[in-house]
Amino acid sequence: MYTVGLTGGIGSGKSAAAACFRALGVHVVDADQAARLVVQPGRPALEKIAARFGTEVLLENGELDRARLRRLVFDDPDQRRWLEGLLHPLIRTEIIAALQVSKSPYAMLESPLLIESRQDQLVRRICVVDLPEQLQLERACRRDGADPVQIRKIMAAQLSRTQRLARADDLLDNSGDSGDLERQVQPLHQRYLQLAASDKR
Repeated sequence: MYTVGLTGGIGSGKSAAAACFRALGVHVVDADQAARLVVQPGRPALEKIAARFGTEVLLENGELDRARLRRLVFDDPDQRRWLEGLLHPLIRTEIIAALQVSKSPYAMLESPLLIESRQDQLVRRICVVDLPEQLQLERACRRDGADPVQIRKIMAAQLSRTQRLARADDLLDNSGDSGDLERQVQPLHQRYLQLAASDKR
């Protein structure tokens, strides 16, 4: 399966871009969805997380309190590394399984940590959704209702804009509106169809 990686920092508009590709019939695998699956109640990962951080990271219904856990790990690099060591291999397994059932000419992996978690090894090209960092911060705060300090911590834990752009094969500029983003997706989709067709010859 010819797979394109779609990535960008928090608040960059990855989900909006992924929705544009889905509307064109592309099978999109969401790494965040895979991350939610591996910590569902009854899964071993959730038990290990609760054993390490305490039951305060669980909601009343037994599900993971992702917002609380995120605050804990982003304030402690050692805890974040432990959590990533536990979850990244499990997430990778879920992603591979989801990509294997794709029926579209090419598949897309939407992941905020595509490069940082080495999920880029699963893709042939990297498409970066980009915008100025100040606009990224504003959109992330507005979307999540989060404190700018917390968003900046998340941004600091991700690749810098410069590093991400250096790895990009393709670029989507999301500093405009949704219509502008859709117009940029169309020619990229055609390009990916051509690449996927050539790859099968």
